[in-house]
Amino acid sequence: MSVPRFSVIVPAYRVQAYLDECLESVLAQSFTDVEVIAVDDCSPDFCGEIIDGAAARDPRLTAVHLTANVGLGRARNAGLERATGDYVLFLDGDDTLVPGALQAIADRLAATADPDVLVYDYARTYWDGRHARNVRADLLAEREPRVFRLAERPELLRLLMVVWNKAYRRDFVAAQGLSFPPGYYEDTPWTYPALLSAERVAVLDRVCVHYRQRRSGNILGTPGEQHLDVFEQYDRVFAFLAARRLDGWRPVLFVRMVDHLTTIFNKSGRVPRHKRAEFFRRARAQYARYGGGVRAVRAGPGLRARTRHLLVRFGSRRAFHLLGATGRLLSRTRDLAGRAARRARAGCGRLYYRIQLRLPLDPHLAVFAAYWYRGYSCNPAALEAKARELVPGLATAWIAHPGHAHTVPPGVRVLHPGSRACHRALARATYLVNNVNFPQYVVKRRGQVHVQTHHGTPLKKMGLDLADHPAGAAGMDFAALMARVDRWDYSLSANRHSTLAWSRAYPADHTTLEYGYPRNDVLAGAPLARSARAELRARLGIPEGATAVLYAPTHRDYLPGHVPPLDLGALAHALRAHGAHVVLLARAHYFHDAAPAGAPPAGVLDVTAHPSLDELCLASDALLTDYSSVMFDYALLGRPIVVHAADWEAYRLARGTYFDITAEPPGLVCRSADEIAGALAAGAHAAPAAAALLARFRQRFCPYDDGHAAERVVRHVFLGEAGRPPVPGPGEVARGVPGVLPRPTGSAVAHSE
Repeated sequence: MSVPRFSVIVPAYRVQAYLDECLESVLAQSFTDVEVIAVDDCSPDFCGEIIDGAAARDPRLTAVHLTANVGLGRARNAGLERATGDYVLFLDGDDTLVPGALQAIADRLAATADPDVLVYDYARTYWDGRHARNVRADLLAEREPRVFRLAERPELLRLLMVVWNKAYRRDFVAAQGLSFPPGYYEDTPWTYPALLSAERVAVLDRVCVHYRQRRSGNILGTPGEQHLDVFEQYDRVFAFLAARRLDGWRPVLFVRMVDHLTTIFNKSGRVPRHKRAEFFRRARAQYARYGGGVRAVRAGPGLRARTRHLLVRFGSRRAFHLLGATGRLLSRTRDLAGRAARRARAGCGRLYYRIQLRLPLDPHLAVFAAYWYRGYSCNPAALEAKARELVPGLATAWIAHPGHAHTVPPGVRVLHPGSRACHRALARATYLVNNVNFPQYVVKRRGQVHVQTHHGTPLKKMGLDLADHPAGAAGMDFAALMARVDRWDYSLSANRHSTLAWSRAYPADHTTLEYGYPRNDVLAGAPLARSARAELRARLGIPEGATAVLYAPTHRDYLPGHVPPLDLGALAHALRAHGAHVVLLARAHYFHDAAPAGAPPAGVLDVTAHPSLDELCLASDALLTDYSSVMFDYALLGRPIVVHAADWEAYRLARGTYFDITAEPPGLVCRSADEIAGALAAGAHAAPAAAALLARFRQRFCPYDDGHAAERVVRHVFLGEAGRPPVPGPGEVARGVPGVLPRPTGSAVAHSE
């Protein structure tokens, strides 16, 4: 029987609500050479049954049932005794591995020639769906040398000293005699000796574990005398230093110990009131035993931390309490003052706006915005550029947060949200153009023209159509929404489908301009020159000769936080296994536009921060999406589109959709990463059947996109021209060729021109 690469040990005690998800997060990994040892620590709930059920479904899981509750550390020891893998990983029963974690760990171990210990990163996940990466993630930067001893990177000791963010070579664990002691804080006398003993350490700059922050029931957050166990755990650490003659590490670990002790003492409710005096006395005794005097204190971080160290040294518990209370008071005062200042600024801004409303409109001023002030993009950007070109004397301004101001082109005034200049422009501009709604306080003045461009052809339900879909509505105030809709003078539409959808979703007395989408003019215009496209692909880092597949998923309202719908690392690995020379261009939805944690997997380029989606479309050879409206735009290029519909039924029920994309798709529909990899490798995504689907889709949804949509809108809205350029009929399509669709050829690369 072959030895598995990984043994993942999962202790379980009172985690029945989370254990299924925890075990599934390991067993569903794309890297399958793993054994799971789940240890039921005589849990009084249903943990044992959950473990047995998982073991019955998957032979890679071994169930261990302890006859008495022995605690987290000894439960891990029970799992360790049964481990057979090359490497041992620990995962608490309420935490999860992120998709692709084991593959990333395996790849890094191979790249660093099997070190003794590999340290990887984690993110805290909260009950309300928020995720927050470890604030010291910078310590895990993958720089040379790739393999080192702790003495070469001692800053790793500033990381949270837990056992579950590391992979340990099992032979190394056995040789060092590592095991967990009884009691709380059992990670401390394991992690320090493991790192200090390791001859070869490596790091992986990638979030591999989601560390659940429970609202209640967290073991370390439970008050009790067990928190005094921490003193014995540090006694074990310093005994290890003495036995191994590692005295040079004493000052560093001493500082870490005092920081840890003061943190426990300061955590509200951890140490019971009747034990706080004893805890502080024992902390002072630890200080005297291991301190090394003032020199060690100077090794501590920051003035406030040094003050805490000194108060522990002298046993000044009342002064320590006073310092903590003063700090909390100052912090609360700063928070209150900050909130008051923000409210005052907002109030002053609104008052200034109301004053400006009494002044005349500026007939030569147009204000544009997009995506809640995220920057210069989408339909408003195309209209702004065309308006500057065609409208004499027009001054344009763009509202953008400071972090996005650099996206606004020269010659366009930038307005920061909430500034006096922004309030003045919103009050006095004759034209207001946005692809979402302006804030509720904005008033529709007589003579002011509001243009709602929208930001995509709707597949998912919108506006009032969400009334029956609370997961998608997310507490939407429909009355307030309709008050904003009543400000619109014009609503842009790309096709008859959108016109009908908008009329139901946003019923109001505005004019619909079914003219095509201005943002698509660049896609519907002349093809990008071969040299320009090659330069663009090189700038993005696309290898020469590779097929570039743009991956652009949508947001899922019904899921908490940001759950990646597809494991790109697994997909890239599967493509390589099929022998396909494919690079995935990963473009996150704008709701999740922060850079993903860690380096992207091999075969994946993160292009989330690239400012132009149009450029990404033009540079790519095919599109992979799920239910994003980008498919309606990309169809103009005549290049293959693959729809990943793994959760279509859940998405359709939760969010609501206007039609079934799996029945009327723009190309091949796949349900899994394996299907996608097989299709891309075999060329099925570009086969005649897929091309026929794309042609029908494009005929229905892109009838007006001929490269002149922005001009039609500008001439109608800004110039009032009756003789505006003709709108192509439903039988006419992009590039001005009536009734003719470019015929896709047999490979993805052939669609690039």
